[in-house]
Amino acid sequence: MDKYYFTSESVTEGHPDKMCDYIADKILDECLIQDKESRVAVEVFASKDKITIAGQITSDAELNIDAITRNSIKEIGYDNSYTDIDYRTCNIDINITKQSSDIAKGVDLGGAGDQGIMFGYATVETEVFMPYAILMAHKLAKMLTEVRKSSVIKYLRPDGKTQVTVEYVNNIPKRIENIVVSTQHIDTIDLNILRKDIMSEVIRKVIPEHMIDKDTKIFINPNGEFVIGGPLGDTGLTGRKIMVDTYGGYSRHGGGAFSGKDATKVDRSAAYMARHIAKNIVANEYAKKCEIQLSYAIGINKPLSIYVNTFETGIYNEDKLVKLINDKFDLTPKGIIEYLKLKEPIYSSTTNYGHFGKEYLPWEKIIKM
Repeated sequence: MDKYYFTSESVTEGHPDKMCDYIADKILDECLIQDKESRVAVEVFASKDKITIAGQITSDAELNIDAITRNSIKEIGYDNSYTDIDYRTCNIDINITKQSSDIAKGVDLGGAGDQGIMFGYATVETEVFMPYAILMAHKLAKMLTEVRKSSVIKYLRPDGKTQVTVEYVNNIPKRIENIVVSTQHIDTIDLNILRKDIMSEVIRKVIPEHMIDKDTKIFINPNGEFVIGGPLGDTGLTGRKIMVDTYGGYSRHGGGAFSGKDATKVDRSAAYMARHIAKNIVANEYAKKCEIQLSYAIGINKPLSIYVNTFETGIYNEDKLVKLINDKFDLTPKGIIEYLKLKEPIYSSTTNYGHFGKEYLPWEKIIKM
């Protein structure tokens, strides 16, 4: 019997890194609402009482970046400069230029906006073809936000993290070994009450009963009080949660982050396409799990390489699957953008709780291959 443990983490939308990702994606969406040909590469940095926004935008959109930023922070729920950040009073520094003409000339001809490698992954271990640990961690983080915003647990603040360790037996998730939930809260709440409420309103509502047993270890705010949060407790930066955004460490990652980038950046679009292909190889029962790698060079319109690994679970060899992929899909940046409709303002809906496994997103659609 082959037994092992695997752990993945997630964060709430109030985590300082995720707040930065969300602001960047809201700016991108506003550009695409007004001009679908917008080129956007925006980075956001959050620190005490200050948000810094820098990067390149080439667009006909008329943007009020200050307002977009404050509204995004307000939507998350940050309104207290003494414990995290206040959307009304924080300083916002903006330094935006246009896309480099050197990059633009390659993209204008249909080439990739950068070089890089991108991975996609899928597995049969959950209904949405995602690894079990990251799916449960996302659900816990999302529920933390839901119970806060709906006032089911009124004393929570926006910052938070979750972590789930799954015990696998013969590559099948059998039980949960550990659950960790750390959540920001107001300073007047008793930790015993918080732990009881998180157990009943978050963990018990999310984790299937049969996956928790007497040996499952549950840690709720294991470090004690968590009053200071957001960018006051820790700086935030776009692109620092790439494993949270993808497969929780279960698959390899090319290193490129997603948020704040339009679809001409293959860091984002090709990673979405790789997930689409991997998911459909598994959904069409060609394999029980699958990893895809695509590689691109700046200004070149086709991938330099396609790699497929089905981990000895496939009914076809990898060479046949590569041929199937080449016959089925246009993997040029332009082809990916058109196929997945990536000029639509959908990106702020991807920011939190993973870019994959959300069935309403176009790259999650199951097709016949």
